Amino acid sequence: MSFSDFKKRSKNSISELSSKLESEDNKKSYIDDRFWKPELDKSSNGYAVIRFLPPSDEDGEETPWAKYYSHGFKGVGGWYIENCPTTLGAKCPACESNNKLWNSGIESDKDIARSRKRKLNYVSNIFVVSDPANPQNEGKVFLYRYGQKIFEKIKEATHPEFEDETPINPFDFWNGANFKLKVRKVSGYINYDKSEFESSASLFEDDGKMEEVWKKQYSLSEFTNQDKYKEHNELSSHLNRVLGENIRSTGSDVKNDTIEDTKITEATNNSIVNESTMEDSDTEASDALSYFEKLASDS
Repeated sequence: MSFSDFKKRSKNSISELSSKLESEDNKKSYIDDRFWKPELDKSSNGYAVIRFLPPSDEDGEETPWAKYYSHGFKGVGGWYIENCPTTLGAKCPACESNNKLWNSGIESDKDIARSRKRKLNYVSNIFVVSDPANPQNEGKVFLYRYGQKIFEKIKEATHPEFEDETPINPFDFWNGANFKLKVRKVSGYINYDKSEFESSASLFEDDGKMEEVWKKQYSLSEFTNQDKYKEHNELSSHLNRVLGENIRSTGSDVKNDTIEDTKITEATNNSIVNESTMEDSDTEASDALSYFEKLASDS
C-alpha cells in the first residue's frame, strides 16, 4: 500500500475503528456477572453479610443449592478445565487417570492425583446484605459458589451441636438468618472458620419485598444439566492433549490454583480410590473457577 493510498484510507479510519471497537465489545465474556464473591484485601482478609435464599420459582426447584464436581489443573499441554461427569453418575477420564496414579503404590503419584482431584462445588442464590468493599452489590441477588467448609456451616445451623442452640433453616425468608462471611488467610490458605450465622430473623418485614427478591433469583438447574458435561471421548482427547504421553507429566512451571492442603484418606477394601475422599476442604478459596474460566477463554 502506498502512502497516498494510506492517506485516502485514513478518511474512513474513524468508522473502521468504531466498527472494530464494537466488535470487541460484542466478544463473548467469560466473566459471569451473575456470581458474587467477597473481595479480599492485600492480607487475603474479607468480610460481608449475605443471606442464602430459598429455591427459586424456576423449573419447580426444591433444593436451594446445586452440587457439582469439576477439574482444573495444568499439564505439559496446557490447562484441563472441565466439569466432572461423575456429577451425573457417569465415568470421568480425569478421575480414572487419578485412580491409576493413586493405586500405583508410589507416593509421588498420590501427590499428582491430589493436585488433579475433582473439586466439590455448591451454588446458591444469595441476597447481599452488606458488602463494605463493594457497596454497590448491597440489596442485590447473586449466585454464590462455595465449597464444603461453608456447606458444613449450613448443616451445623440446621443441626446444632448443643441443646441450647435453636435449629434454623438458613434458606428461609422468614425464619432464616444472615450469614457473616469472614475470610482469613491461615498458614497460607483461605479460611472460613470464623464465619457464622446471626440470630434468626426475617429478611424483611414486608412480604412484598421478599417476593421481589424471590422473583429475581436464578435457576440452579443449569449446573447439573447434561449439556454442561462433555462426552467421555471428548474429555479423554482433551486430557491426553493436556497430559501428553506421560500421565505423570505436570505443568510445574505454573502454580496449580486448585490445590489445597487437605487430608486424603486411602480407600479400604477397594482397589479403586473413592474420589469423594479427595474433595477440597473449601473449593471457593480464591475463586479458582473464575480464574480457570479466564484461562479457558485464552486457550
